Amino acid sequence: MTKPLLILIAGPYRSGTNGDPDLIARNLARLEEASGPLFRLGHVPMIGEWVALPILRTLDPSHADDGDVMYETAHRLLQHCDAVLRLPGESTGADKDVEIAEQLGLPVYRTLEEVPAAATP
Repeated sequence: MTKPLLILIAGPYRSGTNGDPDLIARNLARLEEASGPLFRLGHVPMIGEWVALPILRTLDPSHADDGDVMYETAHRLLQHCDAVLRLPGESTGADKDVEIAEQLGLPVYRTLEEVPAAATP
């Protein structure tokens, strides 16, 4: 048992979608599917898009590159996370999240079964 962790869920978001909004939404739903089980393990799930998408909506489009905002948001967010759960699938952004997590010395889990349960009151 461990303290509750803030765990970034990383996986495909735009990868393999060719910009198709339905496929992007499906990828986000897949990321979100891991949030309930993480919560039940006693942790706080986090998805970078939950933070980055509102930022993108409020920036002047002429000054914001979609990818840059997504990557920079994830990079900043990882400074506050305790671990990463890397879901399967090709994703340059998720691979970058793992790289940053490893540089920070954070654990990177590849399955929900690897994530330790948190001690809960």
